[in-house]
Amino acid sequence: MSDLDQPIKLTSFSHGGGCGCKIAPGVLSEILKKSSGFPVPKELMVGIETADDAAVYKLNDEQALIATTDFFMPIVDDPYDFGRIAATNAISDVYAMGGTPIMALALVGMPINKLPLETIGKITEGGAAVCLEAGIPIAGGHTIDSVEPIYGLVVMGLVHPSKVKRNADARAGDILILGKPLGVGVLSAALKKDKLDAEGYAAMIANTTKLNKPGKALAQLDGVHALTDVTGFGLLGHLLELARGAGLTAELEMDRIPLLPGVEQLAHDGYFTGASGRNWDAYGHDVELGAGVQETGRILLSDPQTSGGLLVSCDPGSVDEVLALFQRDGFDHAAVIGRMAEGAARVKVA
Repeated sequence: MSDLDQPIKLTSFSHGGGCGCKIAPGVLSEILKKSSGFPVPKELMVGIETADDAAVYKLNDEQALIATTDFFMPIVDDPYDFGRIAATNAISDVYAMGGTPIMALALVGMPINKLPLETIGKITEGGAAVCLEAGIPIAGGHTIDSVEPIYGLVVMGLVHPSKVKRNADARAGDILILGKPLGVGVLSAALKKDKLDAEGYAAMIANTTKLNKPGKALAQLDGVHALTDVTGFGLLGHLLELARGAGLTAELEMDRIPLLPGVEQLAHDGYFTGASGRNWDAYGHDVELGAGVQETGRILLSDPQTSGGLLVSCDPGSVDEVLALFQRDGFDHAAVIGRMAEGAARVKVA
């Protein structure tokens, strides 16, 4: 029996899945140090300086172009679900900048001699279904023969220059709101070891394929000062980007952070990704954990989120409106999780 006749288990092809594939924050920082110093046109509103979600280039007084890309190896074995997750994750960066996606390009790398064409077709079909939901075409792309399956998108979007929401503009006194529950990395680790039940899998897919559409509406609120999405560096990593960009301390309340069903027990039982540890090693020195925060909590806070939720920093007077916008689009787990305060650029967890 040839490889193409064997049952396909997509995750067996990848050394790491979803946003857990990301290069560790500390290593990435070293790499990007050599990318600075190049001439920057005045029209480039957002570049690599604050590790924001996407690049933004001002076209005219009414329009700015958002450009982003994201791709990774399988986080699940179902090819259609893998395509949906990867596309949702890539499009999220446009919403996180406050923009409207307008088109996508597909990035496809597949082990052609090991995966049936039908399986590859289901991956791209899943991605196309999410793009249809977002109201954008897949207008082109690029394919290669790769050792590991890789799928993702380049996504373009538009935003009014005055409505761009960066990750560096939080203010002291702002309230922090998270749009989706944490725990995707934990669930993916359990899945890879055949320890995730049907209910857990359904929760994981529902979370990772839900488009962060509230981002556009949130950008229209003057009280929303900073916006990002939580992905491979975990909640702590992306919150540290907010803190460092603004020169403030982020204060989290562990018991207010929404979690996917069952992830606390799974993490306690040892089901978590290697990326969680790499994340903590990279930025743990800038995190102060309160005495009541258990090891399981630390794992969940650094857990890599594939297609995670929007993280909003807004003034206290806008909290009800922000939560209402999330609720309107079915983000029932959106919750206040902390605040921004004067102090050194770090995160405190109580």
